[in-house]
Amino acid sequence: MTKELDEIKEQLEKHFEEGTGLNDLSPADLAEHLKVLKRHDEDEYANYLEKLDSQSLGEVAIEMPDHMLKDLIQNVPNDKIAKAIEELESDDATDLLQYIEDIDEDKAKELFCSLELDSQKEISKLINYAENEAGAYMQTELFSAKLDEKLSSVISRFRVMKKLGEIENIFQLFVVDKNGILCYAIPLEDLIVYDFDLNLENIVKDGGVEKYKPHAATDTDDISEVATMVKDFDLSAIAVVNKAGVLLGRITTDDIHDFLEESATEQIYNLAGVDDEAEEEDTLFKAGRARAVWLFINLITALISASIIGLFDKTIEAYVALAILMPIVASMGGNTGTQALAVTVRKLATHEIDFSDVKRVIFKEVSIAFINGLIFATLMGIIAYIWFGVSLLGVVIAISMVINLFCAGFFGTLIPLVLKKFSIDPAVGSSVLLTTVTDTVGFFSFLGLAKWILL
Repeated sequence: MTKELDEIKEQLEKHFEEGTGLNDLSPADLAEHLKVLKRHDEDEYANYLEKLDSQSLGEVAIEMPDHMLKDLIQNVPNDKIAKAIEELESDDATDLLQYIEDIDEDKAKELFCSLELDSQKEISKLINYAENEAGAYMQTELFSAKLDEKLSSVISRFRVMKKLGEIENIFQLFVVDKNGILCYAIPLEDLIVYDFDLNLENIVKDGGVEKYKPHAATDTDDISEVATMVKDFDLSAIAVVNKAGVLLGRITTDDIHDFLEESATEQIYNLAGVDDEAEEEDTLFKAGRARAVWLFINLITALISASIIGLFDKTIEAYVALAILMPIVASMGGNTGTQALAVTVRKLATHEIDFSDVKRVIFKEVSIAFINGLIFATLMGIIAYIWFGVSLLGVVIAISMVINLFCAGFFGTLIPLVLKKFSIDPAVGSSVLLTTVTDTVGFFSFLGLAKWILL
């Protein structure tokens, strides 16, 4: 660990000595290095934290987990944090202030009051959107112009804004009418081929109205639908308008990427019964407590399965082989159900399916599970017969596996669809419910058939 710490300190020293250069560390790298230092060298951590300028501080703070951000707002002066917030783009500034509010509401209010009026107005506008609305992800900094504006004026204004750092990552010019309603979106690469004395309206007519027709999202649209639009049309940025069509801001691909990454992380954690927020905590207690809740629920479902086995204790005593083969039935059902569950949750998350597709989706997954059930039931039946020399035992496990894999495919698809229908995250609790079904059906069908056929 000493060698790693020395390398981190060397990289940080190089970063702060050279300032802005090719070897500069990204905000994510800085946050990761500071995270390591905080664990192993508090003094150096505080030293490098103090060296961050306002712009870097805001960008790094966005990348920090809650426990580090809490430490930052307790040790860095308010004026420096407020300056850091103002240096960020409007969407990132809003996010950072919300992160701080989640940790310390009073501190967030103090910082908000310290901001310039323009920043306060922008943040107030964005912070009022619901978490899943497109407006919550947009930034108000954009490059726009009126229809009657000359291209020379547009380019001059763009040059000034770029030098002042008012805009960055600009890919297109949004053209609006006199009322601010979005009309067109012209890629920057198209602008440079036209005579600078032309106005934008003439340029649009020359290039083709349909060619420059903009893709836009309404500020109240669900962000997942916007992400799908960005992916389907391969957009670098998408305009955000209100219901009247007035241009409000834009959402860039990095914001969409962050949303998709957060959604994927949440889905994976939820499938495993893990709280994504708790996992960001630095303490074993908080993360362990969050996991323990799901483990407790899993314990209850395991007791249900155990009670099923208890109903057939005499059957198991008569045929010890049943105890050996029983876990195989449950395991195959569990894996089959997990496959159907994972596919269904993913398709729901990416909006490839919804509840109207329930019949088609269930039929497909059940068919796959049933076919696999027939194949592996036959294989396992032969193995059981060879292993124990009892032909009927092979028949019992074969029939049981077909039943369990059929039910696993059915419920592995149905459970997330039903949860989604009732506006419940389909990943949360699906795996626990599915395990209960596959274990219960697997044990009951196997032991029930054994009692009926073998005894």
